[in-house]
Amino acid sequence: MSKRIVLTGGGTAGHVTPNIALIPELQKQGYEVHYIGSYEGMERKLIEDENIPYYGISSGKLRRYIDLKNLSDPFKVVKGLGQAFHLLGKLKPDVVFSKGGFVSVPVVLAAKLRKIPCVIHESDMTPGLANKICIPCALRVCTNFPETLKHLPAQKAVLTGSPIRQELFEGDRQKGLDFCGFNDNKPVLLIMGGSLGAVAVNDAVRSILPELLKDFQVIHLCGKGKLDPSLDGTTGYVQYEYIKGELRDLLAAADVLISRAGANAICEILALRKPNILIPLSAEASRGDQILNAASFEKLGYSVVIQEKDVTDQGLLNAVTNLYENRDSYIQAMEKSQLNNSIEKIVGLINEARKHNKRCK
Repeated sequence: MSKRIVLTGGGTAGHVTPNIALIPELQKQGYEVHYIGSYEGMERKLIEDENIPYYGISSGKLRRYIDLKNLSDPFKVVKGLGQAFHLLGKLKPDVVFSKGGFVSVPVVLAAKLRKIPCVIHESDMTPGLANKICIPCALRVCTNFPETLKHLPAQKAVLTGSPIRQELFEGDRQKGLDFCGFNDNKPVLLIMGGSLGAVAVNDAVRSILPELLKDFQVIHLCGKGKLDPSLDGTTGYVQYEYIKGELRDLLAAADVLISRAGANAICEILALRKPNILIPLSAEASRGDQILNAASFEKLGYSVVIQEKDVTDQGLLNAVTNLYENRDSYIQAMEKSQLNNSIEKIVGLINEARKHNKRCK
């Protein structure tokens, strides 16, 4: 019997890479996988690179603040709903899995209208606006944090953790060092500002770079358009806008990390047992979800947290030094994590949803 699933989610890499992590296991279990995303979002290229059929629809962002686009974007969402309804009627999937982002809203709503069961995943501590709209339409809601369960309907919520791309566990430290032109004489610090980059993190790191390079080799993933040409050729320092295929080797080469606190990124860091400093996106620039994510990891002993407003040159330098010196204690804490086998758990819920769909027909 054929099995078909539609995945959806987009806007940032954190809404796409968990879907990509699920694809191999879904295909192994016999699912024909299709993807619905936005017309030109970053998810299109990421998914097409996986040779998965991709369908673009209209999407609009639903904002909590005053913006002229609030007048036009609801019409984009309505248009996207119509397009998603048509696509789901054509594809006839057994189940829809949504990783969130605003493009997922019309897809999940259309699935509800088509009586197709949905499993959705909430990465952050508290549900974002897109998922708040989608939760009433979902059969199950997967979460990363135990604290999230209290914000969700008890009969729907399941603590699963985030799906981690299996290739991240296959990194080769020596290949990572060779790729960067590094050696084994000094430990490696990897800075990740997220797929869109982080100006505050970039500036802080570059301001203390001469001091960092005394004790560390530095890999800096700084985001599109955020390279600093004046630093090209600096011994022990490399910078990249974005890394895809080689990321697993760079992670294997890294002894310690500095990162934003996006849920998907920190779950990957946890799975790889990498001691880390988290600098969450400020509440002024977001709804504060990264601050809550980071606080949870700090409480569990997985991370050092520095709020963006509190970043100073000397403070960040001291934090990196102390983190490296005490790295073993952070690794030991992460090894006690309960968030394992996420892919197996989530695909199990997808299979249950498919069976539910068959029973109801």
